[in-house]
Amino acid sequence: MEHKDIYILGIESSCDETAASVVKNGREVLSNIISSQIAIHRKYGGVVPEIASRKHIEHILPVIDAALESAQVSLEQVDAVAVTCGPGLVGALLVGLSAAKSLAWAAGKPLIGVNHLEGHVFANFLTDKNLEPPFLALVVSGGHTALLKVTGYNSFEMLGQTRDDAVGEAFDKIARVMGMPYPGGPEIEKLAQEGNPKAIDFPRAMLDDPFQFSFSGMKSAVINYLHNEEQARRPVNRADVAASFQEAVTDVLVQKSVLAIKATGLKEIVLAGGVSANKVLQNKLAAAAEQAGARLAHPTKILCTDNAVMIACRGYYMYQAGVASPWNLNAAPSLKLG
Repeated sequence: MEHKDIYILGIESSCDETAASVVKNGREVLSNIISSQIAIHRKYGGVVPEIASRKHIEHILPVIDAALESAQVSLEQVDAVAVTCGPGLVGALLVGLSAAKSLAWAAGKPLIGVNHLEGHVFANFLTDKNLEPPFLALVVSGGHTALLKVTGYNSFEMLGQTRDDAVGEAFDKIARVMGMPYPGGPEIEKLAQEGNPKAIDFPRAMLDDPFQFSFSGMKSAVINYLHNEEQARRPVNRADVAASFQEAVTDVLVQKSVLAIKATGLKEIVLAGGVSANKVLQNKLAAAAEQAGARLAHPTKILCTDNAVMIACRGYYMYQAGVASPWNLNAAPSLKLG
């Protein structure tokens, strides 16, 4: 019997990127269109939800049209429409959802609501064609930090997550305190290259639970350090602060991941989410995983940040499992992982 190609249209609008993509058979990217709002929100020091929603309304249809045109696939050829339904900013999510529902309804295609965080994990299937479950996933983004056991294409087991701040949130807050533009993570990473990661010994919260995280104490320690130095009128080496903070954060992420590798006996670990683009984290985790007898996979830079390719990929595996969403699917701003 002849194998039929499956085309999934993915739509993503959970924060400040309006994105659409067409993915063939779950792993072949035919188009990846992203309209970013970073320049707009930078002057406010972070994402303004109302502005983000308005920009999504302006960009959503042109971005979808561009994705279909670039892929040379018509809406009639698409097998299903996958869309982020959460977590994220409620207004932003609703724009993507409304567009996806309208297109799916008009074309008579199934609608598939995708968890944005599961999408980030699935970005790894597009970078590493040989990756298959089971594996571990370290999800590190602006809103989430979690260790996840991916037992199958549609089954996940939460091992542990952050009790307070997400790692990306900590990066952004320290960057803001140091007067850097939004988004702060890449700015800290850039400045840290000029600093000494061992200059300042910031605390590492290891907690009693081996798979849970906490970054609020570390964030406070950096802010207190900066405040104390300023009060004492001592000059601050900003690059050393950035490098030492990054070192403390990545130490915790790597140590917890190694504990999870050893506890589960899994031989592969993937990075997922915006912070997975951090080169220091990639290098340290790759080395530590190898020492623990495992292999690290991480997405290419464009697939680390929010995109619709990962949503289409996740949607493909849901479609294969016969999963479809009802037409009254609503935005779930606090949707949990797994």
